[in-house]
Amino acid sequence: MPAQRAAALDDAGQGKLRRPRVPPTLFTVALGLAGLGQVWHAAEPVLGAPTAVSDAIFALAAAAWLALVAVYAAQGWRQVLADLRDPVLGAFVPAGAITAMILSGALAAAAPAAFAAGRILVVISLAGTIVIGGWLTGQWIAGRLDQDSMHPGYFLPTVAGGLVGATVAAGVRLPGVAEASFGIGIGCWLLLGSPVWTRLFFRPMLPAALVPTLAIELAPPAVAGVAYFALTGGAINFAARALGGFCVLMALAQLRFVPLYARLRFSPGFWAFTFSYAAVAVDALLWITIARPPGATGYAIATLTLITVFIAAIGARTVLAAIRGQLTLEDRP
Repeated sequence: MPAQRAAALDDAGQGKLRRPRVPPTLFTVALGLAGLGQVWHAAEPVLGAPTAVSDAIFALAAAAWLALVAVYAAQGWRQVLADLRDPVLGAFVPAGAITAMILSGALAAAAPAAFAAGRILVVISLAGTIVIGGWLTGQWIAGRLDQDSMHPGYFLPTVAGGLVGATVAAGVRLPGVAEASFGIGIGCWLLLGSPVWTRLFFRPMLPAALVPTLAIELAPPAVAGVAYFALTGGAINFAARALGGFCVLMALAQLRFVPLYARLRFSPGFWAFTFSYAAVAVDALLWITIARPPGATGYAIATLTLITVFIAAIGARTVLAAIRGQLTLEDRP
């Protein structure tokens, strides 16, 4: 037997090939693609973008999601529970459920015949997101959590989960559920913001593999803005402007991180950029559509082009690395 195959055999001598470790951070791939689908959907009113494009992107995101769920679940419940208890990886587990919410909302909007099925799937995936988020919140309180283990990905389970849930629930005409989910997202943003920022301000810099999660700092105000428009029917008022202003501040902070990002070696962790930046693009397109400022069409084209090229470049780089055998699926980010 060749040495490579012998090394791949199970340690217990069962003769089974060892499956490669699939960390929950890879759910950001499907989440980022779903975010890009939302961008193209948001561009339809202002640019007349064909629905076939957003539908195709959502289909690609669904295929990626199904593949990732299958290979991740194949590792067994023990591994899933271990990931949920992990102070670094645990926050990424709900990204799979959040992606399912977005795709379910897209299904409901695709055609009247699909609305009922999409609505049911939205409720199921939102319930799953809240259950996992609640469990993780309890784990972070009851478990032994080192502050240096925290990172902006902690916003994913309850902040992003709650705010995305508000958007998709509003889209399937469940206003009460949407308002409750919005409350979860905003409340957890207020509660988690302080400890996450304290860790970033006063503790050593994040390890290189976690530096891309700095982009997630941009997600809460953007996703909150999108959710607020969904709840209010696109009202531009004090709350909308306040969320928009904070989103601009966080976008400017990202400029300071460019030298940090430029020093990074490419890895699947780069997908942490995609959903956050896509959420900003969606928020921007909604503002453009509602406010219709002079040059609205040009702004919308620039927004759509930049985010599409950015996410496509990360996707192409990922595929190229996989073909070359340079794609390392790290156990820990």
